[in-house]
Amino acid sequence: MHRFLLSSFAVLIFSVRVVFAGPLEDCREFTAFGVPGNSGDLLCRKGYLLAHDPTKKTPIWVVEHLTREKLKRKVTGRSDNFRPDDDLAEGRRAELSDYRGSGYDRGHLAPAGDLAWDEQAMSESFYLSNMVPQVGIGNNRGIWMELEKKVRSWGLERGELFVYSGPIYRAEDQETIGTNRVAVPGYLYKIVLDPGKKEALAVILPNRKLRTEDLPKYLVSVREVERETGLDFFSVLPVQEQEHLEATPSARFWRVNQSLGEGWQ
Repeated sequence: MHRFLLSSFAVLIFSVRVVFAGPLEDCREFTAFGVPGNSGDLLCRKGYLLAHDPTKKTPIWVVEHLTREKLKRKVTGRSDNFRPDDDLAEGRRAELSDYRGSGYDRGHLAPAGDLAWDEQAMSESFYLSNMVPQVGIGNNRGIWMELEKKVRSWGLERGELFVYSGPIYRAEDQETIGTNRVAVPGYLYKIVLDPGKKEALAVILPNRKLRTEDLPKYLVSVREVERETGLDFFSVLPVQEQEHLEATPSARFWRVNQSLGEGWQ
């Protein structure tokens, strides 16, 4: 895996607008399988790397590198320190006032629960640059939260995961909130990669109230996420390996079936 780090990191530096939110070298660990796209403002944080869309005021993609060691190390509680991202200029970012009274949650893409291993990492998860307007009951506080918990359990079981999350905007998704016109996504995606076993799983969830027990119904291929977003995941891998990871849903690798209680254990 590590042989890909240098080349993909070079692509990262020269293909996006870098915002020095943190030392860029600290984000090499997130680029082992390439970067999904080359647009947006790049934000390097202790627990994640993201590309931020200054027009929509939401992330384009967020990538995390979860390890068993990090997930076992719980040194801090949830900070709830929601705040605008001062590394982005006013007018290119969401503000707290945009979400106030909107009816939407400030939905994390790199979830706070993944980052309890470090106080700074936890705090940085509450930047609005890491969030999208998300339906609360039945989504952010329901099916999406359940998915986040499952990802952490897989990380503990498998030892290492790369997790990619982001919004999906279709042509009909024109709703915005607040004076900064923060775009409301119609869908959200999450891709989970086991780099050791070379197995991947992808989910696309509509941004509306859903039944948690229906989570397995929203499994898709990585290729479907690419079609919806225009992004390119795992781009540094040989074509055959990309095909293996991206072409079909790999639910069988993750013991996922139509029974949430059994299949998502």
